[in-house]
Amino acid sequence: MTDKQAIVQLRVAPHLRHAPSVDQIMRNVVYALLPICAFAIYQFGLSALALILVTTLACTSTEQLFCKLSGKPTTVNDFSAVITGLLLALTLPPGFPLWMAAVAGFIGIALTKVMFGGIGFNVFNPALVGRAFVQAAFPVAITTWTPAFAPDRFSEFIPSSLTLPFMVPEPITDWIKGIPVDGFSGATPLALQKFGEGNQDHVTTDNLDLFLGMTSGSAGETSALLILLCGAYLALRQMMDWRIPTAMLSGAFITAGCFYLFDPQAYPAPLFTLLSGGMMLGAVFMASDMIASPTTPAGVWVYGLLIGFLAVIIRLFGGLPEGVMYAILFGNAASPLIGAATQPRVYGTRRKKVPNR
Repeated sequence: MTDKQAIVQLRVAPHLRHAPSVDQIMRNVVYALLPICAFAIYQFGLSALALILVTTLACTSTEQLFCKLSGKPTTVNDFSAVITGLLLALTLPPGFPLWMAAVAGFIGIALTKVMFGGIGFNVFNPALVGRAFVQAAFPVAITTWTPAFAPDRFSEFIPSSLTLPFMVPEPITDWIKGIPVDGFSGATPLALQKFGEGNQDHVTTDNLDLFLGMTSGSAGETSALLILLCGAYLALRQMMDWRIPTAMLSGAFITAGCFYLFDPQAYPAPLFTLLSGGMMLGAVFMASDMIASPTTPAGVWVYGLLIGFLAVIIRLFGGLPEGVMYAILFGNAASPLIGAATQPRVYGTRRKKVPNR
């Protein structure tokens, strides 16, 4: 063999490749969230942009502060706090007061991540914990919605965005000038379906509008199509377990379908259930949190199905129109138990039997 001849090396399996680092995974999640953020800004304007910047800055600043206070190296550059800030903004109303959004970011990082020991140790999704806190602390502000595609959205803030701490937000009457009366509703599709509008009960929204994102709602929860495309990017790069969103959406579809078949006049159609509210964003980017979800093959299916079932039950029978946030947090709490109960049997061994007493 001459020096110019190629040397072929034959190796036996397994052929292992270097797994992506935490930084690489988190950075790709940020990439996947950016189109959703861009659409939120296009849909709601300056207020959505400010909301995204404030929550992201609040989360990264909080993490940096606690790293400095504890004398540990900074962990801001792993992008996990950035993801928390982006997700938090996308789950909030576009006109949510910015100071309240900053509080939500601080709580999400400090209470859920720092107190549990940092990335890899948090039991719950930090963005959802931050939102749950402001849901309880500021119930009026978090259920105040503004129209999408307002004419002056790129030149004026939604008045409630710039509300000072502990002050009453200004009315948005002047801000929505130019929008026809029948083109604006202060409720989201979920609220219209659950509570009706005026004397008309169970007002439904066109599924195509829900799929494309032509409706009012939280800043980043409106376009199911865009969320699915961004989730597919992560799944194809093997940076998201596709089984979790599939199981969650399947659980929600089956549960909603059973109620719809029982009484189509009283309960929404399954497709509306999947496309409305935070179902898609929650399934793709929240429930699939690698840290707060099970890792066993059977566990991810049980986990996703449970969340989908609970989300529909809370929507239909709870006092609020949305239930995805609470369902995912409940799933996070049950994740260790689900993982323990679905551990596969080690090859060549028998399952332990519980002794009789």
